[in-house]
Amino acid sequence: MLIAIWAQDENGLIGKDYRLPWHLPEDLRRFKEVTQENVLVMGRKTYEGMGKRPLLNRKTIVLTQNKQYDPGYEDVLVMNQAQEVLNYEKDAREAIFIAGGSQVYKAFEPYLDKLFRTVIHHLFDGDAYFPTFDYTIFEKVESKKGLRDARNPYDYDFETFVRRA
Repeated sequence: MLIAIWAQDENGLIGKDYRLPWHLPEDLRRFKEVTQENVLVMGRKTYEGMGKRPLLNRKTIVLTQNKQYDPGYEDVLVMNQAQEVLNYEKDAREAIFIAGGSQVYKAFEPYLDKLFRTVIHHLFDGDAYFPTFDYTIFEKVESKKGLRDARNPYDYDFETFVRRA
């Protein structure tokens, strides 16, 4: 199963300088919860923006055109084309989560089975936006309002979409 997961502000902003422009612990908790024991696919800039380190209890695939790219860890896979990820997915027992950036999300749009989106009801400053997707091929199956508190200072919603049959 191929799944995209991301958080965005009301204008579709997803990043600034290859990092998240907000701190929302509940969104990070959700990300960890749904991606645990699965595979994360991300572009090189996203990977490096996370400190060039894999996340615990998840296999990481870095998608880059650089055939000599060294991810810094033996257990981090490097793939150079989206097709390599799609071939890997055919035999994978785990779900494959597409985790950014913009070009990587767009490359996998035709193949996605499910979407996990967090919409933060705020406007932030940044330089990376989620690409335009055809949401008509997906059905929203869940929308859950997040709890705003001292640690999570913005209103936000967790949304789940599945590809229509």
